[in-house]
Amino acid sequence: MFGIRKIYGKKYSHYEVIGILCYFSRSVKAFSASRLEEASAYESMLHGAQNGIIEFINAMREANPHLLSAVDSCHRGIFSHAVLHRKQNVFQLIHCLPGGKELFRYSIDKFGNNLLHLAAQLGPSSDRDTRPGAALQMQREIQWFKAVEKVVHPKFKEAKNGDGKKPYEILAESHEELVKDGEKWAKETATSFTIVGTLITTIMFAAAFTVPGGNNGNGLPNFLHDKRFITFLIADAFSLFTSTTSVLIFIGILTSRYAERDFLRTLPGKLWFGLLFLVLSVCSMIVAFCAAIDMILKGYKITRWLIIVPTMSLGSLPITFLVLSQLPLMYQIFHFTRKNPISRIKN
Repeated sequence: MFGIRKIYGKKYSHYEVIGILCYFSRSVKAFSASRLEEASAYESMLHGAQNGIIEFINAMREANPHLLSAVDSCHRGIFSHAVLHRKQNVFQLIHCLPGGKELFRYSIDKFGNNLLHLAAQLGPSSDRDTRPGAALQMQREIQWFKAVEKVVHPKFKEAKNGDGKKPYEILAESHEELVKDGEKWAKETATSFTIVGTLITTIMFAAAFTVPGGNNGNGLPNFLHDKRFITFLIADAFSLFTSTTSVLIFIGILTSRYAERDFLRTLPGKLWFGLLFLVLSVCSMIVAFCAAIDMILKGYKITRWLIIVPTMSLGSLPITFLVLSQLPLMYQIFHFTRKNPISRIKN
């Protein structure tokens, strides 16, 4: 029931694997260099880096730190494979090693590629699919490039590989299709929200000049001194300004240049603020609507609450649906854009 037996099976298997790993680490401590070669310990370290098995790598390096120097036939070590296969937990290990950056940031494979050249290549789809939308997937690729750029020696940023290409050139070539997909996704998303924002702006602008209760002979609103009328005016003005702001932000997304670096902060930031102002405008619109209904039914003492309570309950549904549908996307954009998660070291 509720998958408890399945969870128990996974936990039990994990417990058994940890026991086997402890046995291996104790055995590796007594192995000589030739015995390590026979036992394929170096190859196991590379496979562990390719699959992101940080527990295995930590156990082996504690048993024999020399295993971190494992390389394959292309002269690529564990951090080269971690960058190629986008294994964040393995790559972050480089920050925890004493002198790790100095030891590994100069590594070059037999094709003349340093770590930044490898980070510039398109990562596997399994890593990109962890984020919704091609634009946020491109953001992750740029974040990988920036995280590796902080690790390598500054001269490697402009270094050429065996094909005579610099890291930024490889980044532009390998991510050309992803940039196009990200541009298409961002424009489609911005267009949809622009239509919604424009509709809200039109409605709230018209509502500002057709106030509930009408005007008196002097042209002043009949409910001018009513607190609910003040609430209506404030909510209407706030909804008008926030919806207009969101439309302008989404227009800015539509007219962006969509360069590779724009996907790092500029485009996600615009999308987040556009969604934020759009959600605020919808909430303010519902508040203005409820205040208007309350003013119109002011003289009905008995049936007033029979109409207001269901109306307010139904009015909360659009807010609930909008927040539930857009809040996960807003959280992900904020979480991934606030700080590069690949450069962040997890304790």
